[in-house]
Amino acid sequence: MQAPVNHIVGLTSIVRERLLPIEGTVLARLNQKVSPNDVIAEAKWSREHVLLDVARTLHISPDAADRIIQCKLEDHLKAGAEIAAGRGLFPRRVTAPRDGTVVIAGGGQVLMEVGETKIELRAGIPGTIIQIIPNRGAVIQTAGTLVQGVWGNGRIDSGSLVNIAEKPNGMLTVNRLDVSLRGSILLACMIQDSETLKAAADLPVRGLILSSLSPTLIQQAREVRFPIMVTDGIGSVPMNSAAFKLLSTNAKRDITLNAEIYDRYSGARPEVIIQLPTSSEPTLPNETEFFAPGLQVRMRRPPAFGMIGSIISLPSGLTTLPSGLRASSAEVKLENGEIIIAPLVNLEVVG
Repeated sequence: MQAPVNHIVGLTSIVRERLLPIEGTVLARLNQKVSPNDVIAEAKWSREHVLLDVARTLHISPDAADRIIQCKLEDHLKAGAEIAAGRGLFPRRVTAPRDGTVVIAGGGQVLMEVGETKIELRAGIPGTIIQIIPNRGAVIQTAGTLVQGVWGNGRIDSGSLVNIAEKPNGMLTVNRLDVSLRGSILLACMIQDSETLKAAADLPVRGLILSSLSPTLIQQAREVRFPIMVTDGIGSVPMNSAAFKLLSTNAKRDITLNAEIYDRYSGARPEVIIQLPTSSEPTLPNETEFFAPGLQVRMRRPPAFGMIGSIISLPSGLTTLPSGLRASSAEVKLENGEIIIAPLVNLEVVG
């Protein structure tokens, strides 16, 4: 049976695609070394459209309006620029209401894009450009530690990792936050109150790596300006030992926290990337696995939710569980030495 995979790897090759949401200009070059804040592509995007009905304004037919419209497709107009003028002693005029670009001109009307802004796509991770995607972005490769999570608020940043959790079930409270943590990404494990999240935003920190988050704080976490990644679940869940060990031993290193929104269809997951120096390129992590003896797994359901273990055996056929249900299962030895029978649907491979 194919298994879901959550990457928690000490050293691996990491390849990530970075794309603009719309077509633009790619600034990066093939084989260029980039840092997380380097702009690799940019695009101009207009937030609004304004329709100018020249024919109706001047009380003429659409064909007549087309003959006096002075702009054409892709013209850039300044606010107040004349688009068309009527005839007579006191002629009416149609002018551009704001700076913008003409996207349609015809049928007696002019459609303009206004409120133009520039979108900058940053590399997001340190590494090397290995592929240019024309008009959209690039593919970046690096080597280092990779820790993926289960929930993110959709933001990305980089900075120095500071461990203030001390243990996997540590709780972050307001009195643990002080000015010395400003601009850091915090390994904080659990947050259960909105005052602590607000205090972190007021410092401000550059990111939070949590084991779990109270469900009442989800909306507030989505609105803060820094990335938040949850490694294990919503509620009060300690951090799994594999993730906590990797992150805590890399404290004081510069990391990238990409709290990307989890998407089971595209495979996108929130993640921490820590670039490490290597003498040779490590292998890519497996994106798919099949359950087999010896694999390291994490429990996805109670009663051992979040615990790490290894598969001892895979009984053939269906196993009758304590609930009375029958399911494909595995015999798993947990990190505390306990041996349990767990349905395969309750397991994910860690590696």
